[in-house]
Parts: sequence; C-alpha cells; structure tokens
Amino acid sequence: MTGIVVAFPKQEDAKSIKNILVRSGFSVTAICTTGAQAVAAADELGGGIMLCSYKLMDMVYSELKSYLPDGFEMLLMASGHVLSELEGSNIVSLAMPLKVHELIGTVNMMVETMERRKRQRRAQPRERKPEEMEMIKGAKHLLMERNRMTEEEAHRYLQKCSMDSGTNMVETAQMVLAMLNV
Repeated sequence: MTGIVVAFPKQEDAKSIKNILVRSGFSVTAICTTGAQAVAAADELGGGIMLCSYKLMDMVYSELKSYLPDGFEMLLMASGHVLSELEGSNIVSLAMPLKVHELIGTVNMMVETMERRKRQRRAQPRERKPEEMEMIKGAKHLLMERNRMTEEEAHRYLQKCSMDSGTNMVETAQMVLAMLNV
C-alpha cells in the first residue's frame, strides 16, 4: 500500500485530513508541521504521496518538492490564486476550501497511478551487466564447441537448465563453465 505523509503548518489541520484519509481506507504514515519532518518521513518511506499546504513553518511547497526522494508525488492543497502559478509543474493540486470527495478521488487516482507504474517497472526485464553477458556468451560458446550446438540451441539449453534448477541464467552459465572447464 502506498504511504501518505500529510504536512500542514497547523497540526489540527493535518490530523483532520489524516482522519478523512484513514476513514476512506488510505494509509497515512506521518503527519508533520515542518518541511524537515516531512522530508525525514519521506526518506523513511522511500516512495508515496506528500500531501501538503503551500507553506510550512520552515519552507514552501517548491522547496519541499525538491527535497523529496524519487518515488514521491506531491499533492498541493492551496488557494486558487496560488494554484494558478503551478502551470507546467509536476505537482497535483486541489483548491481550498477542500471538498472531501475531491480529496478522496484525487488521492485514489494518485495511488492507482503509482501502483500501475510500480507494476510496469517490475514487468520490465532488468538489464544484465556486461560481465554477466560475457559469462552467458562464454557458456554458450563452450556448449557450441563441445556439444556441436547452434547458438540458439545453446541458449535454449541454458534457459531450460536455469528453469529446471531454479537459478537465473548467469548462475547457470557459471555452473556450465565450471563443469565443462574441468
């Protein structure tokens, strides 16, 4: 579940927003009154949503946004006048006075977007390091040389051995190189 940090200069306001979000099923991990507290809470989480007002005790929203770690989105709640200056920024915003259904809908949209991005990143295969590629290439070359396989057959052999043994391709290539280089 995506963690949410609520940062407002008045603790009562932050608690009210937290209560609204918690009643709607969201996980609010921290409420803060200063930007420093908000950044510390964000660093602990690593990713999530920073829900904040225009100005905190020690910094404004733009400074806070610059200090947030990657994987954090910002939801700025401010007057319409302040929000008109946001054009082109990467910040989601809600106009004050706040409507509860708009807050819930916006946070829900942000959470779903973040979850979708996370799934897409996990679905992408990770890139192998050049040393790992060389190891696989070496194992394929050895199989081709010793067992008279084509490159495609050697690759399929490594894949099958990898799946059968529950190891990744690099570990399988290491085992093949260790066994055939005796």
